[in-house]
Order: sequence, then structure tokens, then C-alpha cells
Amino acid sequence: MSDKYYITTPIYYPSGKWHLGTCYTTVICDAIARFKRMQGKDVFYLTGTDEHGQKIEKVAAEHNTPTKQYIDKVVGDLKDLWKLLDISYDKFIRTTDDYHEKAVQKIFTKLYEQGDIYKSSYEGLYCTPCESFWTESQLVDGKCPDCGRPVELMKEESYFFRLSKYQDRLIKLLEENTDFLQPATRQKEMINNFLKPGLQDLCVSRTSFQWGVQVPFDPKHVVYVWIDALTNYITALGYGSENEELFKKYWPADLHMIGKEIVRFHSIIWPAILMALDLPLPKKVYGHGWLMLDSDKISKSKGNIIDPFLLSERYSVDAVRYYLLREIPFGQDGMYSNKAFLSRINSDLVNDLGNLVSRTTAMVEQYFGGTIPAPQTATEFDTSLIEVATGALDKMSANVDNLLIPEAIDNIWAIIRRANKYIDETCPWILAKDEEKRGTLATVMYNLCESIRFANVLLQAFLTGCPAKIFEKLGIADKSLMTFDSIKTFGAKINGLKVAKGEALFKRIDIEKELKELDKIAQANQKAAQQKKEDKKMQENVINISEITIEDFAKIALRVGKVLAAEKVEKADKLLKLTVDLGEEKTRTIVSGIAKWYTPEDMVGKSIVVVSNLKPVKLRGILSEGMILCASDDNDNLSIVAPISDIKTGSEVR
Repeated sequence: MSDKYYITTPIYYPSGKWHLGTCYTTVICDAIARFKRMQGKDVFYLTGTDEHGQKIEKVAAEHNTPTKQYIDKVVGDLKDLWKLLDISYDKFIRTTDDYHEKAVQKIFTKLYEQGDIYKSSYEGLYCTPCESFWTESQLVDGKCPDCGRPVELMKEESYFFRLSKYQDRLIKLLEENTDFLQPATRQKEMINNFLKPGLQDLCVSRTSFQWGVQVPFDPKHVVYVWIDALTNYITALGYGSENEELFKKYWPADLHMIGKEIVRFHSIIWPAILMALDLPLPKKVYGHGWLMLDSDKISKSKGNIIDPFLLSERYSVDAVRYYLLREIPFGQDGMYSNKAFLSRINSDLVNDLGNLVSRTTAMVEQYFGGTIPAPQTATEFDTSLIEVATGALDKMSANVDNLLIPEAIDNIWAIIRRANKYIDETCPWILAKDEEKRGTLATVMYNLCESIRFANVLLQAFLTGCPAKIFEKLGIADKSLMTFDSIKTFGAKINGLKVAKGEALFKRIDIEKELKELDKIAQANQKAAQQKKEDKKMQENVINISEITIEDFAKIALRVGKVLAAEKVEKADKLLKLTVDLGEEKTRTIVSGIAKWYTPEDMVGKSIVVVSNLKPVKLRGILSEGMILCASDDNDNLSIVAPISDIKTGSEVR
């Protein structure tokens, strides 16, 4: 068996705020990587970000920020999240890294020169958020089948990869190598929905935007996501560079872990590219389900963000990791709810694990002065406890190999549950009352401490905070007692070690109280998001007067108005609702974000300048029929623009 293990997550697209759904794949891969390292494997764990494309260019422009500067901030936030969650990746690749871009250009050129890439033109239905072209038949209700958003017809000159050339080989791959793509439902989907209906050649360059890797022999083209992003799995190892030692050592990948929405790219397009490059294929591609909220995928684009920073700070990193690893049936969609999350903490981490450790260390302190005793007189319940503990590692290894992660964790909890039952069976508090049972009590206390050690050794692959605390509570500092080798037999020399009960590992949560607090936080976040959305709408209505012609200026209708009434907009700290006379038959309603600087009383009777021909827009459910002109400076001072002398209401400003 090879001692190397190469595992990858998909590289994430930095187009907005990170959320709990983002963490799902990465935490799972981290747990697998940690487990394999403890097995003695030479592990290389890769993650990173996919940073090119039209969507990124567009989002950065919306933020009025240079594209790379925008990406650097978002990627920095992601790295902070991975640091918080103790993600033990060996390399973080960014597709804007110089070495990657150079390798992509070499790969593109190689495929072009050998005839696997050719130049033509493309016309198709394109979804910008998903960076995907679709046929009419693939749309759902006329919209993108992945994200449900509108598509647009696009036509441009492009380079194409001869994907159709590899159709038969891909069908053979998926039909004969049933281990390549898991779970099995994904195999059937790819074969029946994409391969057998017939593959079309793949557009692999774009000219409609510039944020990407230039095609070296045709600079007006940028390399599209398929050749750019997918090849990260080999360029991260040095493929296409002067030093390919890591590539030679770790490729092919043992596991590509991905979300089900990108299975097509990783099980059809990526293998075809590798076939064209005459490279080995990854051993396994696994397309897991989504983390759902109220039956809808958690997604920044859908606005149903669950903040992992907040959950980690409020309830601990271990609680977040445990929920993601334990709660969701792997390979299927999982449903997140605050109640389920908090209930898992109380039931598993507080009641099962925390109470076992707390009760055991407390009894060792009470009955043996804090020193773990040596086992003496056996009980009728010892054999069952020991069998569960010593059998867990093999069961876990099989479960991890088969990517049954919740089941793997349940092997640990089997020890914890059995140990808790062992306490009820042996009743140490009764044994302690009978001096003749002192030897039996010593055995019970030793067996409990040793069982906790077994569970905790295994737990190190999944949780990254509490295992160290548990070893400390047991007085275990010897690293050799923290390895998989140390739990192959029951009976390590832990007697004589001093325990320390200390603080509880996890605090019990008042679930109803916490649900109310989380609801308050969610409402506040929704309010802030709504305010941000409205601010953006208002900004979009601001006229950009740089470098316009006199004809452009002539399109703007500026008129003098008088404020007849003003009031604050409910639940909007920045907005005032103004009733304005523009010398027309009817007054107008204008919503303006000036409440920080002007009260309603300040505004009544004022003459103002209004952009009167802006398209009306709804803000907080109020139709705003214009925009008042203001001036502001770098010190956050704002002043309304107004005539310096009386002038007739409705007069044109020119």
C-alpha cells in the first residue's frame, strides 16, 4: 500500500462573503487528512481559490475596487476562516499565482499544438454567476439549472477543446471503474444525462472580458475556467514548472472532494483534459450533497448566510466542526437549523463526552486522590467495554476509506456511550462504600480513563481543541499515548498519572434562549443587508458626471424644488421621506439618505435641487421619484445643494 495520500477540495470562487456551506467540504477533507496522517500516511492536502472570470471582474467593478485588490481582501477573509477552523492544508493555491498562470499557458499551448484545441466561434446561453454555457434543453423554466438565475445569449470567437473526442473513453471509465466517481448516483447521472446524449466540444477561451490568463499566442483571448481552474490540482504540485518533484510524488490524487453541482466538470471535463495530456486520472472523485437551510442551499447569492465566524466564537470551533462532520448523511443533502446545531452540542458534546470526562475525573479525585489507579479485580462488564474500545480503530479506518464520515465519528461515540453505560453498570459510588470492593473500584476507574484515552486518540482527527484538554485532564503528556499504535491494545500504563477535573469541556446551552438570541442577530443582519441594498440602489441612481459630453448632460433634468413635508422612514436610520413641490400638478415623494445630517424639521420649507428625470425606484417599499443633490467631503460632512437666493419652484437648473 502506498504511503502517500493526496486529497483536494474544490478551489473556491471569491465573489462575496463566506458561509457555513463553504466550510462543509473543507472541514471534511481536513478530518480525512488528519486521520490519514495519524495512520502514518504522507499526506498532501490542497485547497485554494479560483480567481479569474467575468463574474469576479464584474463584482469588483461594482465595489469600485481594482479586481486583484478586491480578491486579496476576500481571499484574506477565507484564510482567516480556515485558520479559525484549524484547517491543516499543506498548500493554498490561488489561480492568480504566477507559477499557476505560466503552467496554464504551457498546458493550453500543448493542447493547441497537438490538435486538442482549435479556434472557432461560439453562440450559447450563458450564466455569468455559474460561469457556464447551457443548451436550451438543459435550462429549467428558461433559467440556469444550477442556480436558477437568468441566462443570456452570447456569441464570440473562442478556442475549443475537443471534448467529444474523449466521449467513448469517458463512458468506459465511468462504466468499468465504478470506484472512480462516487456516490453511485452521480455515475448514473453523468452517463445518462451528459455522456450518452453526446458531448459537444468545449469553449475554453473568452474575449468578452480580460480578467484571466492570456492565451500566449493570441492575447485578445483569456483562458476560460476549465483549463484554468481545473488544472490547479496538478500545477499546485509543480506540473509545468522547472521542479515537478511534488507532482511526481503525489499525482495521481487519491481523492477529489467536491460539491454535487460541479461533478460534471470534475468527472467529465477534468478527466478528458488529463487524457489529452496523457496523465494518470485521479483515483476517486466524490460529489457530496449540499448543506441546506429551509430546503434551500446555503448560498451567498441566495442571501441565506450562516456565519461560521459567529458560530465558532459563540459556541466553539469544535462545536462547528462536530456538527458538520456528524449531522449530515455524507453524500446526501443535509439540513442545517440552529436548533439541530444547539441540540447536537447539548446531547453529544455536553451530555455524552463532557459528562463522561467530568464524572470520571471527579471520581478519581474523590476515591483515589486524583491518581489513576492500576486495575486489580475484574468485573463482568470489562470485556464488553474493552471490545468496543479496541474494535473502534479498524471500523473507523474502513468508514473513512469509504467516506462514511458520520459513521466514523459514531465509532468514537460507541466507546463514549459504552463507557457511560459502564458507569451505570458498575456503580462506582456503591463500590466506594465497601472497602472489600476497593480493587474492583480501581479497575473501574482505570478502565474508564483508558476508554476515554482510546476515544480521545481517535477524536484528534475530527476535533482540534478539546482533545488536548482531555489529555490534560487525564494527566497524559506522553505523545506516544496519543497515537493510533497506542490504542491497538487495551491497558496502557496510565496508572499513576494525576487527573485534573477543571472546567467543563462544553457548556450546556439554554436552547430556547439561544434561539431567540440567534434570531435577533439574524434580524439585525437582515436589516443591515437591506440597508446596504438600498444604499446601493441609491448609488446606482447617482449620475456619474466624469467625461460626459454636452449631449449627455442635456439628458439630465435638474429642477428647483421645495420640501413641503418630511418624516423619517420606519426602521431605516439613514432615510428621510420628503414631499417635494416641483411646480407640477402633483407633488413628488423622494426618499433620501440624509437623516444622519438633517432632521425632518430641518428640511421642511427648504429649497433644493432635484434630479427630476431619474427612473423611480422603491426604497423600503416607498416609490422614490427623484434624487436631491448633495455635496460631501472626506470628513463625512454633507450639505444639500440649494439656490443661494429665492427662485420660482420648478425652475430648471442649467
